Amino acid sequence: MVVVGRMQEGQYTQTIYNYIKQGQYVEAIDCLLPEYENNNTSRAALSLLGYCYYQIGDFVSAADCYGQLIQIFPEHEQYKIYYAQSLQKSCQYEAAMKASFTVDNPTYKEKVVKLQAAIKYDEDDLPGAKSMVEQCASDDPDTENNLGCLLVKEKRYAEACKKFNAAMNVKGYQPHLSYNIALCHYYMKQYALALKNIADIIEKGIREHPELSVGMQTEGIDVRSVGNSMTLHETALVEAFNLKAAIEYQLKNFEGAQEALTDMPPRSEEELDCVTLHNQALMNMDSSPTTGFEKLQFLLQQNECPPETFGNLLLLYVKHQYFDQAADVMAENTHLTFKMDPYLYEYLDAIIVQQSSPEEAFRRFDDIANRHTDNLRKITKQVQECRQNNDEDAVKKAVNEYDEALEKYIPVLMAQAKIYWDKTNYNMVEKIFRKSVEFCNEHDSWKLNVAHVLFMQENKYKEAIGFYEPIVKKHYDNILSVSAIVLANLCVSYIMTSQNEEAEDLMRKIEKEEEQMGYEDPERKIYHLCIVNLVIGTLYCAKGNFEFGITRVIKSMEPYSKKLGMDTWHYAKRCFLGLIENLAKHMIMVRDVVLQDCIQFLEHAELYGKNVACRIQPPLSSTTMHELQGKNTVTYEARLIKGLLLLVCDL
Repeated sequence: MVVVGRMQEGQYTQTIYNYIKQGQYVEAIDCLLPEYENNNTSRAALSLLGYCYYQIGDFVSAADCYGQLIQIFPEHEQYKIYYAQSLQKSCQYEAAMKASFTVDNPTYKEKVVKLQAAIKYDEDDLPGAKSMVEQCASDDPDTENNLGCLLVKEKRYAEACKKFNAAMNVKGYQPHLSYNIALCHYYMKQYALALKNIADIIEKGIREHPELSVGMQTEGIDVRSVGNSMTLHETALVEAFNLKAAIEYQLKNFEGAQEALTDMPPRSEEELDCVTLHNQALMNMDSSPTTGFEKLQFLLQQNECPPETFGNLLLLYVKHQYFDQAADVMAENTHLTFKMDPYLYEYLDAIIVQQSSPEEAFRRFDDIANRHTDNLRKITKQVQECRQNNDEDAVKKAVNEYDEALEKYIPVLMAQAKIYWDKTNYNMVEKIFRKSVEFCNEHDSWKLNVAHVLFMQENKYKEAIGFYEPIVKKHYDNILSVSAIVLANLCVSYIMTSQNEEAEDLMRKIEKEEEQMGYEDPERKIYHLCIVNLVIGTLYCAKGNFEFGITRVIKSMEPYSKKLGMDTWHYAKRCFLGLIENLAKHMIMVRDVVLQDCIQFLEHAELYGKNVACRIQPPLSSTTMHELQGKNTVTYEARLIKGLLLLVCDL
């Protein structure tokens, strides 16, 4: 805090202007507020306060200052412009438009028209915005830029890109124009071109503004917030890093997406813009779902809420099975529900209906799926026609359209299949998948789920291998990137079809890669081989061969310090509970030496499982982890299971 009383006489004005010159707007505000409190009609104090508030992004306070100025000095038209701009930036669009009409000076006509176009654009009044932009000078590069922005809203990305490039040819390189070009390439799925423009923005920002501390947070360096200065805004660094995170997220490089968010100039959480907050919530949802939901719920109440927030929040509620909350949010935000993509609305509506009427939900999903398949056939025909005409651009466009349509169809198909999966009617699930083979036979999610449903039928292991094998071979050089359960199911399928050598080869490959990763990162816990052995052990237990199955489970958990985890304990305890149940019913006999091994294993689990949780707390659960402390551990459950085993065996 600046103490004004310590300034030497005659240096007050110089100090304030030095702060402003150096971009230290908060310090300038601290100096100006006492002067304003002493004389609340001071033109100099109000004007400088309004400017400083605008520079730090506090547009509400800036509008308040300029509002007072136009009351005291109505003859100064520039204050009316600044007032309307501040209102527009603070999302008070109606008041901003009203304020813009009070500017009478012809000198400001061009500025007023541009401002009114921006207000209409923010209100999604595209025809109104376009009519305003067309009133501007055609040779003004801002006009090209504004027309480009309107074309983006109309999803005419190639045309928009040309407008932005034309504006850059006239104005020279500008970060925001480069960002607009990158955004067009992103929407056209031309990620390499988008990343090139983003790299240019970041390189220029780092070179010209090292004080913005780009990348420092990722490196683990503790740096102070750079605030929301106009310098930061002019560099377009925040926008560039957010777009980079979105591209990495689309490419399934989730670590890269998180790194892009931490690379951006550091700001405190209350200073973050809505887009950054939205992206943080999405990209950290797996590691911090409770915080993610809180951020999205907060954003939904803000004026500047990104349009994707509503749909993403609903999809995440559904993913985490909070169907009532999803229904409530849709009912409370009908104005947003009407703006939703009709496909997304129908899909969510059917998901929510499924909780009370699976039959009705299946019928709705079937209707949606039929519309999707009709559209896919139509696009397939377009692709064929374009290829016959040797029109490469049209082919590329049609193929992209097909991929987008397929990505919309897959969730509907999976939701249909899940209705019967939950009823363990795997034959019906297989029939649903077979109906979609025409479109989905090359889609990884479809192939994986077909493999799972064939595996679950227990008499189609050979067919399951046909789907699991290509997935594993595709990533054979980096086999630990494949889900452990896929590797486990493939091994079981090999064993059940008497292909033991293939199973052993696969397990040796996993073991070799785990050893290599253990050398590179000794502290990292890797569970792939452990889970494969656990699933094989579970298979033998399920077939009644508990002695071999339990022994395999126990061996797979060694060493306990590295193999005992939430997932591995989940598989292990099921086998032990199955053993106890069968012993209690006198359905099996187990040798004493095996029972002693079981007791010893549970004692080891009790010893090493003090800090290993048994289950993840649901994100919106009213029960806190503190209340579950002690019970939500492997130690607690191992002790309970040991007690049951001792009781049943009378040891």
